[in-house]
Amino acid sequence: MPAIFHLKGTVKHYDWGGISYIPSLLKLENKDKRPFAEYWMGTHPMGDSKIEGEEGSLISLREYAGDLPFLFKVLDVKEMLSIQVHPSKTAAKKEFARENEEGIPLDSPLRNYKDDNQKPELMVALSDFWLLHGFKATEELTDILLNVTELNSLLPVFNLLGYPGLYKKVMEMPQEEVNSILQPLVEKIIPLYRENKLDKTCEDFWAARAALSFSRSNHDIDRGIFSIYFFNLVHVKKGEGVFQVAGLPHAYLEGQCVEIMTSSDNVLRGGLTHKHIDVKELLKHVTCEPGFATILTSEQMNDKENIYNTPVNDFRLTVLTLNPGETITFQPARPEILLITEGHAKLATPAAKLDLKPGMPSAIAFPGQLIGLTARSKATVFRASEPS
Repeated sequence: MPAIFHLKGTVKHYDWGGISYIPSLLKLENKDKRPFAEYWMGTHPMGDSKIEGEEGSLISLREYAGDLPFLFKVLDVKEMLSIQVHPSKTAAKKEFARENEEGIPLDSPLRNYKDDNQKPELMVALSDFWLLHGFKATEELTDILLNVTELNSLLPVFNLLGYPGLYKKVMEMPQEEVNSILQPLVEKIIPLYRENKLDKTCEDFWAARAALSFSRSNHDIDRGIFSIYFFNLVHVKKGEGVFQVAGLPHAYLEGQCVEIMTSSDNVLRGGLTHKHIDVKELLKHVTCEPGFATILTSEQMNDKENIYNTPVNDFRLTVLTLNPGETITFQPARPEILLITEGHAKLATPAAKLDLKPGMPSAIAFPGQLIGLTARSKATVFRASEPS
């Protein structure tokens, strides 16, 4: 078996995606300005990658190598993603089987569980990145409910019923009540947003953007706006990461990142989306407790490679930073995916050579041979794999 192949991933054209970052990475024209939201690298049934065989033929990675336990992605978040939660492994197995028994097609917009796997995930920013991550601490959330006049009526609910009661209240609230609470708020903040008087460090900025992005023809306001005020608003700088466990509510707001997770596409949505929302399923799995976002910085393995340490054994992500002419050698213990996000490098074994560069940014390396990676220009290369 050859040790290295170019890898052709799957593009997802979700409506929140940007129009230039991923096309630039893949050297694709995007004349019709179609959104390129995600680039998947792995063997998930909803996005199986291909490897280049003889004479440029494309072969299913899943058929060639079996299932990889991780899924690696590039995301370009132009418009904010949905409020979402991922189920645990046990819950995913149970609920996937239930929806199969109910005969809900895998590609149905009403399907909640696309597979039977959990989805812990690590994101690493490729630019300034903004996200929501878990519930605010008690004191901070209390201050929000006190100081945002339109949300004052929710403070007694929080004081009496805590995080679960507060979240259940707004998620199950009749739409008319959602409108009555949020309409005065969005009418106040949208003019400030349009006049560039709001800062990204302020919840009002994102709430105004959400109100404009997810406005509906019937003037109903997206209840996901409550979550913008309830959750931690986090700014991650290029090279920094955030890890998200099952049950933790979160939403990506803006920026580019790489993301590695178990090979799963199970997403339960709670607003800020035009996609299917199932409040009952969401509330079954969401963890309603105070938290904070731990910003991960990579830890040095050697002078050229750093690792992002996470508390799971499902995947491993490292990043190589090479100056022109520098070489690093490695011998994979298991299949791993390499992705170049900056520069140009050459991957080589005694029997094969291939370039990593825009247009051909990703490759897969298999165990069995010593592999060399040489930078043609200053290069940043991510290695996604199982822990050895």
